[in-house]
Amino acid sequence: MKLIFVRAAMLAALFACGSAFAQNIAVVNNKPIPKAKADEMVAELVKAGKTDSPELEQAVRERLITGEILMQEADKEGLTTNPDVQLQIEQARQQVLIGALAQAYFKTHPPTDDQMHAEYDQIVKTLPTKEYHAHHILVDTEAAANAIIAKLKAGGNFEDIAKAQSKDPGSAPGGGDLGWNSPAAFDKTFSDAMVKLQKGKYSTTPVKTSFGYHIIRLDDTRDAKLPTFDEAKPQISQLMLQDQKWQEEEFKAMLAELRAKAKVE
Repeated sequence: MKLIFVRAAMLAALFACGSAFAQNIAVVNNKPIPKAKADEMVAELVKAGKTDSPELEQAVRERLITGEILMQEADKEGLTTNPDVQLQIEQARQQVLIGALAQAYFKTHPPTDDQMHAEYDQIVKTLPTKEYHAHHILVDTEAAANAIIAKLKAGGNFEDIAKAQSKDPGSAPGGGDLGWNSPAAFDKTFSDAMVKLQKGKYSTTPVKTSFGYHIIRLDDTRDAKLPTFDEAKPQISQLMLQDQKWQEEEFKAMLAELRAKAKVE
């Protein structure tokens, strides 16, 4: 009978140990590190772009164990009660809370339509007003480019030459067709040469860029279709929410409002 009770007690102890292990990822000098804490850290890392995996969970476990060992040592050295350390901890706590307060305020006080309209107007001023449809042939040397220009002057077909000789894998199969683009989509040297061409004309001198030597043909131009304010509004709102200058101005407004309500003696 005694043997049965001993075995039962051992099993109970094992189950208790297993249950504690399930609740904690480790125990450092008799202090447990809760699994929930590790799960929370893993979730934050996944939210930030990390891939959830056994390796990530192990890395988090090691980080928490290391942190606990160091915290215990700091406590043993009396640093947790050191006045200077306490002041730094309080200052750090204050900064974290102020930052969290600011982010909460920004969420409940998003950019106004007037602010977004002003931002939209500024952005529109920087956007190109025209789009260009061009073809090009890209080769490695100036001599090769000049030889192609000579072929074109002799009546050669631009698209056929582009398919046969252009080094641009994206446009060569289509005869060098680059589609409709704003000048900003290209290397500045390329776009400067392109916008100077007349419709239907090609460059009679090679245009050198970091990619090589180009022969450019301008096919057509059109007015750029800019997004309306309503179309761009979601992107502008997101852009402003991340803008440091806007955040600083909104924080000042929040602080002024709180200061006006506060009783300061």
